[in-house]
Amino acid sequence: MRRLALAAVFAAMALPAWAQAPSVMGTWLTASGKAQVRIEACANPASGAICGFIVGLINPTGPDGVVVAPEVANDFRNQDPALRSRKVLGMPLIWGFKKTSDPNVFEGGQIYNGENGKIYSANISLQPDGTLRLRGYVGSPMFGETQIWTRVK
Repeated sequence: MRRLALAAVFAAMALPAWAQAPSVMGTWLTASGKAQVRIEACANPASGAICGFIVGLINPTGPDGVVVAPEVANDFRNQDPALRSRKVLGMPLIWGFKKTSDPNVFEGGQIYNGENGKIYSANISLQPDGTLRLRGYVGSPMFGETQIWTRVK
């Protein structure tokens, strides 16, 4: 009996990743292909159900348009002058989302657009094909833009 239980444990551990329940949690490549964002449960519940941080950059540029190393890239477009010198790697990108009845749909959050330095309201949902749909908007979701992010393997 003990061997059977151990075999079941090892078999469960060997299941491929695709057999696990789909989730918005993980690392995603943004629609622009310029950044990788890790989405996880927020460390502070006051920040919402999920938070996302930039964990990778592809060919980031400085204020002069010249490519810089990812570890020295700054948030120079931020509308708040006090934040323009912060490092982009590790920077919060999404926060404030509320859970819905669907475990892979989150609403009422905020998303920071590092390409123009603005913050937008946003909704996030995991799509049946495994992509992540983000809808950033001002005022109403009807007045916004949708992006599709792909999971980083």
